[in-house]
Amino acid sequence: MICVALHTMANGRDIILRLYRSLIRESKKWSSYNYRMYALRKIRHEFQENKTIQDKNRISECYTKGLEDLEMIKRQVTIGNLYSTRPLIIETQKQR
Repeated sequence: MICVALHTMANGRDIILRLYRSLIRESKKWSSYNYRMYALRKIRHEFQENKTIQDKNRISECYTKGLEDLEMIKRQVTIGNLYSTRPLIIETQKQR
């Protein structure tokens, strides 16, 4: 159903950008520096790599995968924050 909605909406680009911003926003909530930075790099890389896709079916597949990844990140952030650790030395140096 999401795939069909993406095809029929005139502003499909806006939907994709909203997904991108949501993924970035959720990834920044990770308390673990390593997970946070990995997720941010991975999201940016995936979107950069797939920005030239023209095939509507492929776009729908990527969008659906992005939604699944967003839900996974939300779950992992919640779980990760339950077991938070002290900040790494690299995180404390940035604040100075």
